Amino acid sequence: MRKKVAIVGMGFGGIRAARAVAGQGHEVVLVDRNNYHLFQPLLYQVATAGLEQESIAQPIRAMARGWPGTRFHLAEVSGVDFAARQIRTDAGEIPYDYLILGAGSVTNFFGLESVERHAFDLKELADAENLRNHILTAFERAVIEPDPARQRALMTFVIVGGGPTGVEFAGALIELVHFVLAKDYPDLSTHAARVILVEAKDGLLASMPEKQRQYALRKLRRMSVEVLLNARVVDAGPERVMLHDGAVIPAHTLFWSAGVKAAPVAAALEVPRTTGGRIPVEPDLTLPGHPEVFVIGDMAYLEQDGAALPMIAPVAMQMGSYAGRAVLAKIAGAPLAPFHYRDKGSMATIGRNAAVASAFGLNFQGYPAWLVWLLLHLYYLIGFRNRIVVLLNWVWYYWFHERQVRLITRRGSSSCCRLAASGEPADRE
Repeated sequence: MRKKVAIVGMGFGGIRAARAVAGQGHEVVLVDRNNYHLFQPLLYQVATAGLEQESIAQPIRAMARGWPGTRFHLAEVSGVDFAARQIRTDAGEIPYDYLILGAGSVTNFFGLESVERHAFDLKELADAENLRNHILTAFERAVIEPDPARQRALMTFVIVGGGPTGVEFAGALIELVHFVLAKDYPDLSTHAARVILVEAKDGLLASMPEKQRQYALRKLRRMSVEVLLNARVVDAGPERVMLHDGAVIPAHTLFWSAGVKAAPVAAALEVPRTTGGRIPVEPDLTLPGHPEVFVIGDMAYLEQDGAALPMIAPVAMQMGSYAGRAVLAKIAGAPLAPFHYRDKGSMATIGRNAAVASAFGLNFQGYPAWLVWLLLHLYYLIGFRNRIVVLLNWVWYYWFHERQVRLITRRGSSSCCRLAASGEPADRE
C-alpha cells in the first residue's frame, strides 16, 4: 500500500533518509525552511573568505529530481499534531503516515544574554556571510582608526569553544590575517592582530586522543593563536569580552562555538525533552508511544555504551539512513534491528598542511591527516560542481596563499555587520 512519508529537515540526516525512502513506491514529502542542503562543516571557510557561499550548498529541488515520488515544501515547521498525523507549518498543514524529524540544532549560549546579543555563530549561510563582512569591515575601520588601542581592538577576535569548529576557525582566521590581509593593508600593523581561542576545559578537541590534542594546541600557538584553557566567557559588549576571572579583552568580534541545542521545533512538540532540548527516542529511533514517528540527528537523544550519542554529522547521517530503512521495514512488516552507531573517528584541520585525525582505527596528525581531511570533505560535499569549485579554491590558496572571496557585500548598521558606524552593535537577525 502506498504511504506518505514526510521528512522534516534537509540536513545530513534528512538527506540520507530521503535517499533511502525515495523510489520505493511511496510518496515522499520533504520539508525545510531553506531550499538548499547546507554543508555546515565548511561554513567557517566562507566566513574567512576562502569559499563562495554557493559552493557549499545544493538546491533541494535539484537533488529531488533524481528521487522518484518526491516533492518539496519550503516551509517553517511550528509543531506536529501526532493524533491527527499532521505537520503544522506556516504554509499550511501537511499530513503523513510516517514522519522523520531531523530539524537539527541551533547555537546554545547557555543563558548568557549579552553574549547571544553580541556574538556571531555559524549555523546558516547568512551567518557566514555576515561574519565575513564584519571581519573585513573591522580591518577597513582599523586602517583609518587614529587611536592605537581602538585599532588593536578592531583587530582582536575572540573565539569561544575548543572543539573542531573553534579550532578550524581559529586556524583559518589567523592564516587570513597573516597571509592575505597583511598584503591588503600594508599601512596596517597586522602583526598586532590577535586571535584568541577560549576553552573552558583543560585542553582542545576533547574527543581526540591526547597526542592529537597536544599537537593541535602546539600548532595553533606556533601560528600565534592565543589559546586560553580553563577559561570561560561570562559577559560581552560591542567592544569588549569579559572572562570568568574578571579579565577584560578589548575586542570588537566574538565568535561562539561552545555548544548547540536542539532546534526550536523540539520545544514546540508536546513530548519529553532532556539535556539540550533533545528528545529521548526508542532504540529504533521512534518517539515513545508513536511508532510511526522517527527523530534523528541533533534532535534525538539516545544512549549507547552508557553515554549519549554526540550531536555531530556522522551520527545524523547514520540515523538518517537507518530511519529511512526502518520506515520501509515497518511498511513491509519486516523486523529491523535497533540502531547502533558505528564511530568511524573524528578529525579537524588546523591550517595549511596541518590537521589531526583519529579515524579508521588510526591516530595521526600533520600532512597525512590534512590530506585525509581534504579528501573526505570533498567526498561528502554534495554536487559535482561544488566539489570542483571547492577543490579549485583550495588549490589556489595552497599555491598562492590568496583568498579570492574578500567581499564586503553589505556595510553600515545593517544586521550583516554587528558593529555599526557608531561602534554599537546592530540587531541580530
